[in-house]
Amino acid sequence: MKFEQPAGANPIDQMKVVGRPHDRIDGPLKTTGRALYAYEHRQGVENAAYGYVVGSAIAKGRIRSIDAAAALASPGVLGVVTAETAGELGKGQYNTARLLAGPEVQHYHQAVAVVVAETFEQARAAAASLKVGYARAQGRFSLENQRASAKEPDGGNEDKTSGDFDTAFAGAPVTLDEEYHTPDQSHAMMEPHASIARWNGDELFVWTSNQMIDWGRSDLAATLKMPKEKVRISSPYVGGGFGGKLFLRADALLAALAAREVRRPVKVALPRPFMGNNTTHRPATAQRIRIGAGRDGRITALSHESWSGDLPGGGPETATGQTQLLYGSPAIVTRLRLAELDLPEANAMRAPGEAPGLMALEIAMDEMAEKLGMDPVAFRVVNDTQVDPMKPERPFSQRQLVRCLEEGAERFGWSRRAAPGSTQDGRWLVGMGVAAAFRNNMNMKSAARVRLSSDGRVTVETDMTDIGTGSYTIIAQTAAEMLGVDLDRVSVVLGDSSFPVSAGSGGQWGANSATSGVYAACVKLRRTAAERLGLNPDDVVFSGGRVRSGRRSTPLGQAARDGDLVVEDTMEWGDLAERYQQSTFGAHFVEAVVDRFTGQTHIRRMLAVCAAGRILNPKTARSQVIGAMTMGVGGALMEELAVDKRVGFFVNHDLASYEVPVHADIPHQEVVFLEEADDKVSPMKAKGVGELGLCGVGAAVANAIYNATGVRIREYPITLDKYLDRLPEVA
Repeated sequence: MKFEQPAGANPIDQMKVVGRPHDRIDGPLKTTGRALYAYEHRQGVENAAYGYVVGSAIAKGRIRSIDAAAALASPGVLGVVTAETAGELGKGQYNTARLLAGPEVQHYHQAVAVVVAETFEQARAAAASLKVGYARAQGRFSLENQRASAKEPDGGNEDKTSGDFDTAFAGAPVTLDEEYHTPDQSHAMMEPHASIARWNGDELFVWTSNQMIDWGRSDLAATLKMPKEKVRISSPYVGGGFGGKLFLRADALLAALAAREVRRPVKVALPRPFMGNNTTHRPATAQRIRIGAGRDGRITALSHESWSGDLPGGGPETATGQTQLLYGSPAIVTRLRLAELDLPEANAMRAPGEAPGLMALEIAMDEMAEKLGMDPVAFRVVNDTQVDPMKPERPFSQRQLVRCLEEGAERFGWSRRAAPGSTQDGRWLVGMGVAAAFRNNMNMKSAARVRLSSDGRVTVETDMTDIGTGSYTIIAQTAAEMLGVDLDRVSVVLGDSSFPVSAGSGGQWGANSATSGVYAACVKLRRTAAERLGLNPDDVVFSGGRVRSGRRSTPLGQAARDGDLVVEDTMEWGDLAERYQQSTFGAHFVEAVVDRFTGQTHIRRMLAVCAAGRILNPKTARSQVIGAMTMGVGGALMEELAVDKRVGFFVNHDLASYEVPVHADIPHQEVVFLEEADDKVSPMKAKGVGELGLCGVGAAVANAIYNATGVRIREYPITLDKYLDRLPEVA
């Protein structure tokens, strides 16, 4: 099926099952421990050995020698795999660095070997005796030092320009020109990167924790230089990913290599302290924003430049994308610059681009509002646009940013906000902050297989993943709505590469794209079932487990009386995304308090108002948004991978020293979804929401702290050392 025209009325619009706050159908499995994650599978791997990864002790250079004699002589050791013994390896499309170093070392903790033993403890002990000789080379570890050599990236990331910015900015009566900084950040998901690999002749089966099954399968096959059809990946449950599990990582490759070497299944998990440097991270940015406006508050010139770094061959943090679309202006310039760094690989982390970009832009908008003497909400409302500012002939499919801002302000009590540094509650300085939320809607080709049995039960099979987002539930809701059966009559099986290729989980595209693929398969099943029952496919109603046409009513299962009815289809996309700008919008409001003696900051309450198309399941969607809001607080106040710029690695590479928010940090959160059904995006009329909940939160926190203290901080995380000496004088 191809989605080429705006969606008309369809069975999803009944919203008997879709749009309802159903409990997650995988919840009981997870809370009772019956949901098996990658490292926990036992069937078929009863004799599994254990691999322990050895990471490079240098950030850049070459491996001169590896002496494995002591390791091989250690108790229980079955083998040691290095680049020299692994045979010729390729590199996956989505990997910037090789997953097994040798002889070149590209970054600190890049895997140089895996030691395999009968037990994990034996493998770990033997790994400590592996002797690796290095020739260290000079590395580049500071974004600031490399900014001058940063280059304009390609691949669609070139400079974007509309209007004459220089003239407009020079002529603007009110201007802003400031720089903002965001740090490197870690995904810090609960489940570590972990895999079990088993060979059956020349066929490879891998249980792993991966968000994008087909990407992982393709890149694993390419790296091992073997046919893709000989590789099978299973990832039915993923304990969090946030983008860190979008791509093939070292655990899966090294498990496969080790299993081939020792001729038995091998389990490999990256210990938590290993993940910060061996896997990917969100890169640091330096961002310069210039805004020019008239006395009436209308923006006449807007420029956003961002610098980030990655390994050679990597890509930039696309922090300027939202600035091209969020506010109206006749002159807009955005520029990305990419520096080459020898730090571990930079790549996607929840809301790549918009999350760090809005951390800067939405502080700048508050600063500009203050210069103009305008309320920050009113300033954003005045600069709303219903068309793409850089392509005015292209309207938004739907855009309710103003309503998000105004309804949020009313609910939050924004009218009580006072001048910076003027509101006190005992020892606490109290402030309110706001930021707009924006994240583009992206659709991905997605397929599904739907099976109807004679008892009227429906089974959906697709390689879509559930990374804690509720995929199982919304897919079941879609099939139940389309086929007119109760939710408990639908079984969903996910995360296996033997199933049709789905959109996968990433980029906020998973829910809308994957359910659209299920929709397409269900449309085919409805037609096939009607024909099997001798009914007109264009004049049937599926409801209550029956198929009705006129006066005829037949149990749905009758269509499979001669055997299971199985259909498969793929949702593909036409050019609607080119004709209409498809985006999601929201507004974040935060109340923060700062201790006027110590500078300690607390968040008292948060509100998110979201406009993101049809909400398929308000309960699971709310969970996604409050999780994102919590992550936003972490990004604002505490999260930072600290770089040792002398030797090139992230120092605080575990959860003991990489700080993330806990329950006590987030006392009250409220989420509001505006009514919206966007017929330009899909037959589901839905859009993503899981990353929208993060976008803008950091700036809302920063703006609340400014309102509380009168101290402006433009460098994240906002730790008290950056403002303690600037707090208002204590009487």
